[in-house]
Amino acid sequence: MINPFTSSDIFSHIPDLKYMPRWGVLLMDIMLCLLAFLIAMLIGNSLFDYHMWNISLQVWQQLCILLAIQALSFYVFHTYSGIIRFSTFIDIIKVLFSILLSSALVLILNAIVYNTTGQQWFLNTSIVIYFGAAFILLFCFRVGVKTIYDDIVTNRSNHRKVLIYGTKSAGQAIAKMLRSSGYSNDYLPIGFITDGLDIKHYSIQGLKVYPMDEHLIETMSKLGVKDVIISPIKMAEINPATDLEIFLKNNIRVLSTPPITTWEKNGDEYSKIGRIDSLRIEDLLERPVINIDTDNVTSIIHNQIVLVTGAAGSIGSELVRQVLKYQPKAVILFEQAESPLHDLRMDLRVAYPDAHIIPVIGDIRNREKLEQVFAQYHPAIVFHAAAYKHVPLMEEFPNEAIQANVLGTKNMADLAVQYDVKRFVMISTDKAVNPTNVMGASKRIAEIYVQALNNHLVKEGHTKFITTRFGNVLGSNGSVIPYFKKQIAAGGPVTVTHPDIIRFFMTIPEACTLVLEAATLGQGGEIFVFDMGKPVRILDLAKNMIRLAGFQPDKDIAITFTGLRPGEKLYEELLNQKELTMPTSNEKIMIARVREADYETICTQIDTLVSLAKEGNAMKTVAQMKHIVPEYISKNSIYEQLD
Repeated sequence: MINPFTSSDIFSHIPDLKYMPRWGVLLMDIMLCLLAFLIAMLIGNSLFDYHMWNISLQVWQQLCILLAIQALSFYVFHTYSGIIRFSTFIDIIKVLFSILLSSALVLILNAIVYNTTGQQWFLNTSIVIYFGAAFILLFCFRVGVKTIYDDIVTNRSNHRKVLIYGTKSAGQAIAKMLRSSGYSNDYLPIGFITDGLDIKHYSIQGLKVYPMDEHLIETMSKLGVKDVIISPIKMAEINPATDLEIFLKNNIRVLSTPPITTWEKNGDEYSKIGRIDSLRIEDLLERPVINIDTDNVTSIIHNQIVLVTGAAGSIGSELVRQVLKYQPKAVILFEQAESPLHDLRMDLRVAYPDAHIIPVIGDIRNREKLEQVFAQYHPAIVFHAAAYKHVPLMEEFPNEAIQANVLGTKNMADLAVQYDVKRFVMISTDKAVNPTNVMGASKRIAEIYVQALNNHLVKEGHTKFITTRFGNVLGSNGSVIPYFKKQIAAGGPVTVTHPDIIRFFMTIPEACTLVLEAATLGQGGEIFVFDMGKPVRILDLAKNMIRLAGFQPDKDIAITFTGLRPGEKLYEELLNQKELTMPTSNEKIMIARVREADYETICTQIDTLVSLAKEGNAMKTVAQMKHIVPEYISKNSIYEQLD
């Protein structure tokens, strides 16, 4: 008959046992001190002279006094407050000092009794023996419990072995928490990875440190390691796109943890590491933190009323959050989508309970509604982020693109002048450069109008109109990354339009930070272009996302090519070929020199364009767009016949 209570069953849940209560630790320490006292008496007082079952009253008195003093010393140094299986060098020092204190007090008591009665209460040799015996017993107790526990945890066979990339404090904290959390996590750290030098025979917490070299993948294969956890500190030191490539190409899953400051803390120990997730593709593409002149941003936003259109969108909502950090007088959230606006307001109430937040449901195409808002609140700063931006959809509905992106922007700009707005910042796109689609062309027309209006206003103190251009934003609504994530979660296939298609990417916070900086730099009429870094090949992006999810491209998850969508081109440009750029005080921001239009002429052209859009004739609408923007050449679109 098979014994159901095998040794593995008996010990399998030891790591999940709750901590011994403090009174239990104190009681165990007192018992060990009792044993140390007996050892001291045996050696120092020849306890064999006593009858073992009839110890004298003096011995009992000595024992009670010593244990009382020792208990007081334990209380002073709180030796019982730590968790035994997490004992550290500091805990051992506390034990040492507590025994030193108790021994010193007994020696003082002994001297007082001797001076009073002429007799020693304790033999000094017994006190010295007690000190040594007590420290050894308490030390062995803590080290023994820790060693046994670590051995049980280390020999878990149903957990995934991982290496931790990064040996600094955050990496060590991750290892410690994974080892101490028992069966409540799925990972077992067996070593560290470092790109430092001179690490032969080097270990941390008893775990070997492996060099980041050409033998690492082979070593990981021998160890049976298929996962790497990267510490937050290490993540900030490296270039994720290149330094983690060795893992991704060898189908090693890269995991990340929240910052250590977000972990739950229990006394002196972190009790919960938080969720360990696969590294996000955003982490691989994220670039170094951008430094801006916060004093300049504060000077234009602090104690001002700020209006943000498209406030519940990915860009708009981040702009709102960043604006609120500069303590504006009020922020108006103008948005046509009811549910996202409600969710944003609820989030902001928690994050900024003292801020004055004004949600407004409305459409930028509705001039009457906009005028009510301007007349009631008189905003000083406007960030215009509302727009239709989906390229294929706008190819199908060009009339809607014109009414939202062109007429909506014109409404906003005209009212900004009418109500003496100080700064008007328009969010544009790289697709406005040499546009090949309706969306890009509509944004270019909006750029032309805003710039022409700024140049038309020659009076002192008029509204400063500023335009910002940037490429794709990671994680924004409708971007490729959320789309790929859904496809991977469904088991594939992941669809890429073309194997050679490339795009520029930046993070939402990065884009909004640069928008705020551009708002301070602009004197009116500029089109600011952001440094988007190196372009990313969408096929490589898809493969890396599949690898980060723990799968192999074209083996576990298929990749298929669907062909370029209507209006889509292989690459985006940040500047027209005829345009030049000028540097600014921020190396990430440049000023584009663009073809300017006469205000009266562009007004007439836009009036015609809007009329055609309202009539609903798509071909006539797009033809007028091409007349306004001669560089607009359609690609993969029914409107190619108009070129």
